[in-house]
Amino acid sequence: MIVSCPNCKKQFKIDNSLIPEDGRELQCGSCNHVWFYKIEDKNNEIFQSKEEIVSKDVEIKVEKKDEEIVEKKPLQEKIKTELKNKKEEKISENQKNLITKKSNISVNIFFSYLVVFIISFVALIILLDTLKTPLINIFPGLKIILFNLFETLKDIKLFIIDLS
Repeated sequence: MIVSCPNCKKQFKIDNSLIPEDGRELQCGSCNHVWFYKIEDKNNEIFQSKEEIVSKDVEIKVEKKDEEIVEKKPLQEKIKTELKNKKEEKISENQKNLITKKSNISVNIFFSYLVVFIISFVALIILLDTLKTPLINIFPGLKIILFNLFETLKDIKLFIIDLS
């Protein structure tokens, strides 16, 4: 049943079994006002009859919904099949994209290592060129090797210039 607070007019839904025939004191959860409430027969009968009407309407509505559900089942199955096919297509597309991404990553890693190798090689050549004289003083046989290395690098430079 629905009970209204006489102070703030807030309404509360209370189970009939919680209020005895003699009545009882209630306290509003909103304004904390306390009052004595007794169930009146007229209100109880009216409320019960409304409950019966509402429950009959609900049963009729449920029956109509059941009929609609039975009619819509083949359509739902068709939609589920289409959704499943679309999911499978997306999965296959994602797998293809993943494979191409992996191959792109492996190519990128290869070029990264290549760039690091070239930079390291150039740094080594610059270091040898800078320390050529002290190295030759320490290792006299290194003079011919360094000379040949620098001549080879000049030849490679001329070859690259000729290509472009």
